[in-house]
Amino acid sequence: MDKQIDIAVIMGSDSDLPTVAETLKIFDKFGINYSVNIASAHRTANFVKQCVNNAVNSGAKAFIAVAGMSAALPGVVASETVLPVIGVPMDGKALSGADALFSIAQMPPSIPVACMSIGKAGAKNAAIFAMEILAIKDKTISEKLLQYRKEMEKQILSKDEKLNKFGYQKYLEEIKK
Repeated sequence: MDKQIDIAVIMGSDSDLPTVAETLKIFDKFGINYSVNIASAHRTANFVKQCVNNAVNSGAKAFIAVAGMSAALPGVVASETVLPVIGVPMDGKALSGADALFSIAQMPPSIPVACMSIGKAGAKNAAIFAMEILAIKDKTISEKLLQYRKEMEKQILSKDEKLNKFGYQKYLEEIKK
């Protein structure tokens, strides 16, 4: 058995890696153990099954599946496990990711996939959502998430203070630098 993991991340193509990196950076920051694989739902169906089985055997508690175009990967992963699957639609050239979004969001009854927003924002939200799943039973992760939210609040309040102190024109000049 491979190393123990908390979350398994599967992407449909290596071109998805810059987006998936947003997920992995958050996991690294929080100390989440994960696996990451490239496995196409259409071109490597048996390997997708193998990735799911390996992840389950390694202790995964949830999956993140990232895919573009027809975005079948999250549904295929969900069909192979009863663990939560979080789908992240990739932004695409032809339909700007709307095709992937609809494919993930419109799963048939009884094979659910949680659907995040398109692209990097969705990848970040998938990481946070996966950790919220882990936080149900892990108080340390729960506390780290609460601290993360407090840090975000502090950053926004600091920006608001700066905006009101210097005015919008000077603030805009500063953020352009």
